[in-house]
Amino acid sequence: MPYYSNKATLAVYLVLRGLVIFSLVRAALRGHYESVFVCGLTLGLLILPSVLTRKLQIELPTTLEIIILLFIFAAEILGEINSFYIRVPNWDTMLHTLNGFLCAAVGFALVDMLNRSDRFSFRLSPVYLAIVAFCFSMTVGVLWEFFEYFGDRLLGLDMQKDTIIRAIRTVELDPTRSNRVHVIRDIADVMIVHADGTQTALGLGGYLDVGLNDTMKDLVVNFIGAAVFSVIGFFYVKEKGKGRFAARFIPRVLRREEKAAEEEKEEE
Repeated sequence: MPYYSNKATLAVYLVLRGLVIFSLVRAALRGHYESVFVCGLTLGLLILPSVLTRKLQIELPTTLEIIILLFIFAAEILGEINSFYIRVPNWDTMLHTLNGFLCAAVGFALVDMLNRSDRFSFRLSPVYLAIVAFCFSMTVGVLWEFFEYFGDRLLGLDMQKDTIIRAIRTVELDPTRSNRVHVIRDIADVMIVHADGTQTALGLGGYLDVGLNDTMKDLVVNFIGAAVFSVIGFFYVKEKGKGRFAARFIPRVLRREEKAAEEEKEEE
């Protein structure tokens, strides 16, 4: 059983674990083995916050712990297995915004821990601390988009979701080959001509953009989430930790006496 000191966090974990196990059994009975793998992965991810807190000797605020658990469940079980990415408008956008916010909090905490450590001599100002947190979050966001891209190209997945657009601008269709932008507007449908000469109309009501708009939208909302928390974190450090809101999202290093108390609770 993963160790969660807070009763609210433990309750959320147990409920989510029960739902994941139910989804796993249902997928197995239906022969959906890819979903079984996703459920198994989710069970592992749900215990990850507990493992990291013990290994790194840090304390995750209750709010942050619960949001991380809900985020994992929303992304894997609801998003992937129950197709919320397709069925629920802006589900992917919401999760990427939250991811930018959370990653900025993690990046902020990592540097703040070094700032407070006696083993390191450097000290970053609140401005630089906020910039580092923002850059950390954006780096994670970019690496995730790399993962989606290579997943699509190498594994034949569709992680970079498509977008229906009704106008394209391209220099490829410029007959003069002089790098002038050729605009095609009011696209109502796209016709696919196969190698054997057969034709298929997609019936989508527009042109199918394969991933570019989705990737840029994800990075933009990640930017927004990261920027919001970086501003919050800046004022948190400037006010020397007096802000209650930011404190709910920033992990902290346990002192020796706190570590001993946590170990006693775990043994009980």
